[in-house]
This record gives sequence, structure tokens and C-alpha cells, in this order.
Amino acid sequence: MRQPIDINDLAKNLAAGDRRALARAITLVESGRADHRQQAIELAETLGTARQALRIGLSGTPGVGKSTFIESFGLSLTGQGMRVAVLAVDPSSARSGGSILGDKTRMERLSRDPSAFIRPSPSQAQMGGVARRTREAVALCEAAGYDVILIETVGVGQSETMVAEMCDLFVLLLAPAGGDELQGVKRGIMEIADLILVNKADGDLKLQAMRTCADYAGALRLLRRRPADPADFPKAMTVSAVEQTGLVTAWEEMQTLANWRRAEGYFDQRRAEQARYWFHEEVRLQLLERLSRDPQLGARLAQEESDVAAGLTSPTRAAARVIAAMG
Repeated sequence: MRQPIDINDLAKNLAAGDRRALARAITLVESGRADHRQQAIELAETLGTARQALRIGLSGTPGVGKSTFIESFGLSLTGQGMRVAVLAVDPSSARSGGSILGDKTRMERLSRDPSAFIRPSPSQAQMGGVARRTREAVALCEAAGYDVILIETVGVGQSETMVAEMCDLFVLLLAPAGGDELQGVKRGIMEIADLILVNKADGDLKLQAMRTCADYAGALRLLRRRPADPADFPKAMTVSAVEQTGLVTAWEEMQTLANWRRAEGYFDQRRAEQARYWFHEEVRLQLLERLSRDPQLGARLAQEESDVAAGLTSPTRAAARVIAAMG
């Protein structure tokens, strides 16, 4: 039988930077058990929000080398004396619900770095490229004293924009490709990208990477500049995770943008907007959970679902009746 969790002890160890305590805390917030949810809320309230890290969301097309980039970039940051946390979300199977969780094995050098923490989590069919509790895991990493938190999404697509609601900067990682590749990247994700990094700018691909970078730089100029950006952002750059070139410059650009937003008041304003977003998201999710837990509501939901499938009523009217039944 497992020992009950001492929240005060867990919070104390986590705040002291204990990686095992941080791993236990993330496991707690990812749990679906009702008692664990209450303990997770208590833990968050005990830790508070005094510490802040720079939250960087990272997405990219399949095969772009996200894990290689994160490892090289993370080692570059820890080499400068910073503590880096990586929250990597792996896609879950729609059939079994299982997930490979292979990111930690792909970042072997970074996982051995005492100044780094890597936590892979299953998406559990959550849309938006992030796991449901990734936002809470980010807050735990901040409380543990990490300076930079890298949030790696499942992949690149229109739904990946949800990660922008939990990060301070959003980086889109792309591979060298022909001009048609530009058509495959959704406008939505282009509009939220603060920095586009064309990876694999080395060897035979270097010239192609430079051309791809120029294509995306041109595309960015056609988009309307956001008020929370200085005049030369967003921008596109080339990097090589293998040769570790361009990483320092990319980090300098990230710092420049983050510092500008802090000075102009956009940084705190954006975090306040994100808090409101996640409040509404949590209300929605808890309403759905209440439906699944209550036998009478569950039966009503199943009946309305059956009627909708049979064409006896519209989804909008059926949903309105379910909400009304909740009282």
C-alpha cells in the first residue's frame, strides 16, 4: 500500500529543485483520480506563482529534427548556467490510448545533464498538440526554479495553436524543402509564430535551407504585424542542431523579444489573458466530467446522442437540453 502524499513535504522538496519531487508532482497533476485532483490543487496553492521562467512553445513538421534541436539547444542553455525543463508531448493511440513516450531516449545527453529535466507525457487524444495538464506541469517547473521551459507539441497543424495559450514565445521549426512546402504550413500557426527556425542548415542542405528561410521571411512580411511585436518580428532564421550553429543567435533573438514585451507591458498582459483562457477551458472540461460521473446525466447524454445520430434532433437542440438537465 502506497504512503499518502504529504503535500507540504512535496512542495518543500519541489521548491528546493528536487527533480524526483518534480516528477512526482507532475504525475499527481496528470492523474485523473478525484482525490489526486484535489491534492494537485492544494499543491499549486501551496507553491504559489512567485517564480517565473521563460516558456517557449516548440512545434515542427515530422522529421524536422525537433528532439535533436531541443537537445542541442537545451545543452547550449545549460552550458550558460541555466536550468532547462523540457515537457514533450507524445501522441496517444486513438485505439489503445497508449503512447511510446520516446522523447527522453532521443535526448540522451540532455537527460543526463543535472541542470535539465525532461518529462514526456501522452496527449491522451487531447487536441491542441499538448496534454491536458501540460499547463499545470509548466507551473510546477517554474516553482522548481527552472529558468527556461521548452514545451514540445505533438506536431504541426492548425490545432497546434493551443500551445500558444501556455507559452511566452512560440517557435516553429521547419526543414529545408522546395517552395511547395510553404503551402503545407497552415496560416494559423504562421500567425502565432514568433520565430521560424529552418533546421538542418548544414552540408548539402545548407543552400536549400537558406532559400527556404528566405521564402518564409517573405511570407512573414505579408502577414499583419502584431502590436505585441517590435518592428522586425516575427522573423525567420537558419540553424543546425547537428553542427550547433545558429543556436546562440536564436536564443539572443528570443531574449530580445521577451525583454521587449516585458518592457512594453505585453508580457504580463499576455499571461493574464492566458489565465483567463485556461479558466474557461477548465470550466468546460469539468462540466464534461460532471456529465460522465452523474448516472442520470450520463443516461440523458446517451439518449440525446442516440437521437442526434438517428436524425431525430439537431446537435444544438440536444446539447441545450443536456445543459438544462444539469440544473
